[in-house]
Amino acid sequence: MLEVRRITPEMTYSTRHTVLRPHQTIEDCKYDTDHEPGALHVGAFSHGRLISIASFCVERNPDFSMEMQYRLRGMATLDEFRKLGAGRLIVAHAENLIIAQGFDLLWCNARTSVQSYYNRLGFNIHGEVFDYPPIGPHIVMYKKLA
Repeated sequence: MLEVRRITPEMTYSTRHTVLRPHQTIEDCKYDTDHEPGALHVGAFSHGRLISIASFCVERNPDFSMEMQYRLRGMATLDEFRKLGAGRLIVAHAENLIIAQGFDLLWCNARTSVQSYYNRLGFNIHGEVFDYPPIGPHIVMYKKLA
C-alpha cells in the first residue's frame, strides 16, 4: 500500500539526484522554483520509505493561452519501485490540489524516453523535440485539467 502526501522540497533532492541527474551535483537538483509561492512537492511512500517524487510550480508557458497554469518538474521513481503506480498516484493527488485552486492546465518538459508514460497519464504532445543540456532530448507535454 502506497501513501501519497505533500513533502518538503529538500525531501526531493536525493531522488532527483539518483534518478534524474546522477552525473550532476546535488546542487543541480535544487530548482529555483522549489520555494516559490505555490510550489507543491508530492511524494509516494512504501512502508515509510520515500520511493517517488514530483514537484509542481506556478509557471506559465507562453505557448498556451490559458492563464492558470502549473508546471510539473522533477518527477522520479526509484528503479526498484517502478510499475507500482506511484507516479500516477502522485500526479492525481497534485491535480486535485491544483484544480481546487482554480488552475486548468498542467504542463512539463518531458524526456522523450518517458513520453509514452506521460501519454498514459493523459498528457498530450506540444511542439517539437528540443535539447535540454546536459540532460538530452525533451518535448513539451500538457494536460487540460478543467
